[in-house]
Amino acid sequence: MMNKLDQAISLRKQKKLTESNVLMVELVERHPNNPEINYQCAWSFDVLGEEAKAVPFYEKAIELGLSGAELEGALLGLGSTYRTLGDYENSKRTFEKGIEAFPRNRAFQVFYAMTMYNLKKHDKAMELLLNCLIETTSDKDILNYEKAIRYYADKLDQVW
Repeated sequence: MMNKLDQAISLRKQKKLTESNVLMVELVERHPNNPEINYQCAWSFDVLGEEAKAVPFYEKAIELGLSGAELEGALLGLGSTYRTLGDYENSKRTFEKGIEAFPRNRAFQVFYAMTMYNLKKHDKAMELLLNCLIETTSDKDILNYEKAIRYYADKLDQVW
């Protein structure tokens, strides 16, 4: 099983996406309750641009008890996939789970901001992005205004 899984992942890394996906689908058929295989299968559909086909595999992988870095990747992939499919509420919930479980992973906050934008919560989206920017940038010009950016991040509509 692991040889085939390694082979499928290797094919994906070589940009042989269809071949990788075919192998992943075969593996899921043989091992339907393996969380790692379900996750990798979801990923194989995602990279092919077949997001709707990826969703049930992401969901099952998470349901089956995926953990660690794989759970982190699955939550990010599923939340992003929901967003691209226009399922913003599921995207929001998935990113909130990811932010809670992996608070140091800024990618969750950035993708969550995109979902907030799609939900017409532009103020929350900007606040998230501005705070991520301040907390991750090394740009001295931006850091010179850190106090002001932090202050205004949640007051963008306020006029003095």
